[in-house]
Amino acid sequence: MLPAGEELDITPAALRTVADLPFHMLGRFAKPIAIGQCHDTAIEGISSKAAFERIRDIALGLAALGMSAGDRVAILAESRPEWILCDLAILAAGAITVPIYPTLLASQVRYILQDSGARIAVVSTSEQLAKLQEVRHLLPALEAVVVIDASADPAASVLTLRDTEARGHARMMAEWGAGREFRETARKVKPSDLATIIYTSGTTGEPKGVMLTHGNLTANIEGGSVVLPLSQDDVVLSFLPLSHAFERMNLFIDLFTGVQIVFAESMGSIARDIGAVRPTVIAGVPRVYEKLQMRIVSTGEGAPGAKGAIFRWAVRAGVARAHSILAGRTPGMIASAKAALADRLVFSAIRSRLGGRLRFLVSGSAPLATAVLEFFHGIGLPIVEGYGLTEAAPILTANPPDAPRAGTVGRPLPNVEVRIAPDGEILARGPNIMRGYYNKPEASAEVLKDGWLATGDIGAIDSAGYLRITDRKKDLLVTSGGKNVAPQPIEQVLTGSPIIAEAVVLGDGRRYIAALIVPEFAALERRLKALGRPPAPRDELVTRPDVLALYQEVVDALNRELSPFERIKRIALLPSEFTIESGELTPTLKVKRRVVEERWRQQIEALYGD
Repeated sequence: MLPAGEELDITPAALRTVADLPFHMLGRFAKPIAIGQCHDTAIEGISSKAAFERIRDIALGLAALGMSAGDRVAILAESRPEWILCDLAILAAGAITVPIYPTLLASQVRYILQDSGARIAVVSTSEQLAKLQEVRHLLPALEAVVVIDASADPAASVLTLRDTEARGHARMMAEWGAGREFRETARKVKPSDLATIIYTSGTTGEPKGVMLTHGNLTANIEGGSVVLPLSQDDVVLSFLPLSHAFERMNLFIDLFTGVQIVFAESMGSIARDIGAVRPTVIAGVPRVYEKLQMRIVSTGEGAPGAKGAIFRWAVRAGVARAHSILAGRTPGMIASAKAALADRLVFSAIRSRLGGRLRFLVSGSAPLATAVLEFFHGIGLPIVEGYGLTEAAPILTANPPDAPRAGTVGRPLPNVEVRIAPDGEILARGPNIMRGYYNKPEASAEVLKDGWLATGDIGAIDSAGYLRITDRKKDLLVTSGGKNVAPQPIEQVLTGSPIIAEAVVLGDGRRYIAALIVPEFAALERRLKALGRPPAPRDELVTRPDVLALYQEVVDALNRELSPFERIKRIALLPSEFTIESGELTPTLKVKRRVVEERWRQQIEALYGD
C-alpha cells in the first residue's frame, strides 16, 4: 500500500470547490489566460475576464430558466469553448452537470436524461437538437432546452445560448447585486455537494451514473497539477470529447494552472490545427498516437533513396535510447551519440512539422502500447501516460515525466492510495473517489468497500511504486480510441439469432469492434437448404462468401441500433463450438473470453491485420 499525501503540496490558491474555478481563473494569474477555437487557419479566442463574464451571464440566464442548486443540467454537445463555459456556469450555481456524448442515439440520450432527472439540457447544433426533440415527449422533467448554435432553427420551446446569456446580462444590468449573488451562490457550494453525474457503460450494458462531488474533482485537479509540469507559458490543443472524464479533467487542470486552451475545429482537422496553434502540450488517447505514428513512419519510410534509409536508421537509434531510459537505465555514450545525430538529421524536422513547440504528450483512457511509447520518446516527444477510471474523477496514477517506466501506468497521485487485493485486483482510496452510482445503491456497494474502490483491473506494484496492469477483471472493452463498450448486451443480441450459437465481441485496446461468431450449424444447414445452396464441411462454410453474407445481415441489423463506436466492423466465423473440454466454457457454460481469444488468435489478428 502506498501512503497518501506525503508529497502533495497544496498551495494557498488551492480550490475549495470547482465553483471557485471561474474566480480562480480571473484573479490568480499574472497574465490573462485564453480559451479559443480553430476555424480554418484562424483562432478565435476570449480572455479569462471575458470568459468569467460569459460564465456569470450564462449562470444568471439559466437561473432565469429555473435552474437552482442541486438541479441536473445536461450538456449534449461536441467539445468547444461553450461546453466548458456552460459547465462552469452550472457548477458555480451549485447545479449538477450531466455530460452526454454527442455520438449517442436518441434512445440512449433519453435514458440518461430520464435517469438523471435533468431539468435543463444544453445542446450544440440542429442535429443534436433534433435528437433530443425526438424523445422530449418522454421526458416530463425536462423543462427547458438551450441550443448553442444561433444558426440552429429552434422550436418555440427552445432558447439559444445567446438569448439565455443576454437574459443573464440584462439581469446584471437591471438588478443591483446580481453579480454579488453569483459570487455568493458559488461560495455557498460545499466540497461535499454533488458536482456532476457522468454516465459510463457497465458490463451489463445499462449506463451507470458516476456521482462525483466538488471535493472529488478538486482533489484530482490538485493531485494532477502536481504531476503534470504545466505553466502559463503552455498552450494545449484540445480535441477529445469533454463528455469524457479524462479530457474534462485535463481542461480543469489547464485552467487551474493558467494554460491557454484552444479547441480543434473537429477530429478531422487536428493535423491542420496543430500547425495553426503550435501547442506545447497535447492530450490524447492511444489511438491518436497510433495513427500519428503510422503517418510519420509512412512518410519517412516512403522517402526516396537515402532519405528513407536515414529515417529507418534514425528511428532505430531513437527507439534504442528510449528503450534504455524507459527501463530505468542510463543509455551508453554510443547510443546517446547516435540518438543525438538522429535528432539533428530527422527528428527535429518531425517536431517542426508538429508546430515546433511540443514539450510532451499526455495519454490516458486506455493502455498505451510500449512500442508507441518508445517511438515517441525516441523522436523527442515524451508521453506522460496515466491510468484511472471515471469513478476516480478519473486519474489514479501517472508516469512521472522525469522518470517514466515502460509497461507501467506510473505511480499514484500524491493524494491517492493504491493497493493490491489478495485476488490481485487493484484497489484505490482517496478524496477523488466517487460517492457512488446514481440510483444504483447495490452497484455502488459492489465496488465501494470500506472506503476502497474496486477498479476491476488486476495488477501489481513494483518496489519503486510503479503500478503495472496485468489483466482485466471485468469484461468491459476499452478501444484504443478510449471508448467503453459493454460486450455482453451485443453478444446477447447476436446469439438471439437462430443461426448463431456463440458470439464473442472484441476490441479491447483495438481500433474498432469486431466479433467471433460460432454458427448454429444445424440451423445454418437448414437455411442454406431453403435457399437452394449446397452444403459443405464446416471449415469451408465459415469462409464461403454467401454464408458470411447471411451473418453480415444479422450484424448490420444490430449495428443500426448501436452507437458508432459500438458497431461491429468485422466478423469471423469459427468452425467448431465452444466446449467445457476445450476450456472455452466454464462448467456453468459461460464463455471464458481470454481462452477463446488465445485459441483463435490467428483469426483475431486477421480481423485487425490491415
